[in-house]
Amino acid sequence: MPYPENTPTPDDLPDLSPQVIAGLPVELLAILQREIDERLKRDKAAKTRLDAALTFRYATRATEERQAQAKDTGTVRFDDGDFTVVADLPKRVEWDQSQLGAMVERIRDAGDDPAEYVEIAFKVPERKYAAWPDAIRQGFEQARTVKTGALKVEIRPQGGDA
Repeated sequence: MPYPENTPTPDDLPDLSPQVIAGLPVELLAILQREIDERLKRDKAAKTRLDAALTFRYATRATEERQAQAKDTGTVRFDDGDFTVVADLPKRVEWDQSQLGAMVERIRDAGDDPAEYVEIAFKVPERKYAAWPDAIRQGFEQARTVKTGALKVEIRPQGGDA
């Protein structure tokens, strides 16, 4: 079914209220959803390609600047023509959980409070929780809070895979 020329496009959506968009025909909502998903996929691929090109162009210079500043990670700035390039190499620290656990026990054994040195968090993977026997699960119920994420709605034509 062709739509009139004044039919909203993905470019029009930021200027429309959610109520106006929700009132559009389902066929148009499906078209808009598909077009936006395709744009996002294309834009993500373009961003990935551009980021790779920027890394190719500036990684060596950024490394040299970091070395000159005796830094392994962090942000450095340098000029390229009339532009300032800001190159950030974030620090990602990972801790060996079993070794940290042993250190926590040593701190406790020495009479100190481990919470002064480390953050301690307990987590239960939902799959494991669901597999527990009822008696064990009931003991944990009061410590468990379930929250929901955002609703995701996908519109698909009936009888088709598209």
